[in-house]
This record gives sequence, C-alpha cells and structure tokens, in this order.
Amino acid sequence: MMRSILITILAIGVVLVLTSSCATVPTEPLAPGELRLLSLQMGGNAGVNVSVRVKVLFEADGKPEIRRACFTWSGDGLSCVKVSQVEYGSPGSLTVWVTAPKHGSFVLEGYVDYIRNGRPWPSNKVTTQVTVSI
Repeated sequence: MMRSILITILAIGVVLVLTSSCATVPTEPLAPGELRLLSLQMGGNAGVNVSVRVKVLFEADGKPEIRRACFTWSGDGLSCVKVSQVEYGSPGSLTVWVTAPKHGSFVLEGYVDYIRNGRPWPSNKVTTQVTVSI
C-alpha cells in the first residue's frame, strides 16, 4: 500500500516537472537575432564530482555567437562554462560539461549568454530533473 502511494506521488511529480519545464519556453515567433532554449538533456549518469555532458537544444534567428552556458542546481549557486561545441540547425544544439556539487535530487536550470545586435543577451531559462548518485 505504501509503495503504491509513493509511486503515485512520484508519477505526479514527474508530470508536474515536465509540464512546468515546457511552460517556460515561449511560443511566440523569434525576434530578430533572438536565441531561445528548448530543453536540457543529460548524457549519462550524474555523480558527485563527475563531469556529465549536457546537451542544450535551441532555436535561433540566424547563427548568434553563444558565449557561455550557465547552470544552477536547485538554486545552489551559479556556475558558467565556455561553450565550444555548437551545431546550428532546426533545432540547434550546444554541448557542455557540468559537475554536480553533491548527491540527491535536483532541478538543473540553465541559460546561455549570446550576442544579439552586437550586445550580450541572456536567453530564456530551461530546466530538467536530475538525480545525482554518490
């Protein structure tokens, strides 16, 4: 009985996270030079002090220069990394490596800084749920 209650609560939590992360992505057309993040995808299992590949999907008007990607683990301090691997397309993607600060369940939130009309701009933020093992 207790196990089925926990499974139900976990399923509801997953649905809420997926719904809320989709709701953060604007649906109106891109402005000139705009870059909009669509999602974060983790590559592999996250472990404490182990770098994990994060693939960020985006759409953009043109090919804006992407300077850095910034992340927080459930609001626990901002960490930014230089972006070196970008693939433009529909959607485009960029790949960076991040390291989890501790074990547990987290919301990884990310955005990128890019150049728009000759000035630095932050993108919108997207999130994903991550479980970090020991």
